[in-house]
Order: sequence, then structure tokens, then C-alpha cells
Amino acid sequence: MAPLGLTLRPGQSIFDQLVSAAQKAILSGELTEGQAFPSVRMLAAELKIHPNTAHKAVQYLIHERWLEMRPGIGTVIAPARRKLAAMRRQLMQQEITELVAEARRVGLGVDELTSSIEAEWEKTAGPVEIRQ
Repeated sequence: MAPLGLTLRPGQSIFDQLVSAAQKAILSGELTEGQAFPSVRMLAAELKIHPNTAHKAVQYLIHERWLEMRPGIGTVIAPARRKLAAMRRQLMQQEITELVAEARRVGLGVDELTSSIEAEWEKTAGPVEIRQ
């Protein structure tokens, strides 16, 4: 299984995809405070990417306080961050932008798109409550 559930996609930088996948895993609770983060070597080997790219992504996540280095332990998930709801929305913005663009391209209206999202949500998580 790929680290962080990441399957690399063409058209977007590997660095950006790796950082985004790590942030989403942390925000979703898949990775929790104090849990070990995959090593640079493991990320590079499993994702078949250059170790410098993996290192750059890990260093960025440390700088942005998503991860922290602990002597004798390694890189771990940093303590919970504030404003998680805003951060979740920000992380999803790229996917939302792409979804809206694709919906427009195929001629789907906003009501149809919303209905499709609600139907998918209900299949995976139960009834949806839309707040406006």
C-alpha cells in the first residue's frame, strides 16, 4: 500500500501531492499526534520518487508545524493545530475547483452537482446537512 494512501497523478507536482496527502491524513485523524511519520527513505522507495523530493516535502511539513523532529524517535505528527475547519476547507479547495470545472465542462448545473454530491455523501456517510 502506498504511504498516506497516495497514488501520484500526472499534471501536479509530486511535492504538492505529497504535502497535500500528509495534511489530509493529519486533518482526517488517519495520522494522530505523536505517531511516527514515514521516513524520507521509505517515502522515496514506496512512491518511487527522488529522495530529495521526499526530503523537501518532509522539511516543508516540519517548517509549517505539521510534523516535528524528536531526537532518538524521528519525525512524528505534531500536536493538533488550531482552526482545523478552515484548514480542511483550504485543503479541499483544489479538488472543489477541479470538480466544478469538470461539471461545467460536461454541462452539469449547480443543482445537479449538489444532488450528486449529496447522493455520494449519503452512500458513504449517511444523510447530509447542507448549511448556507
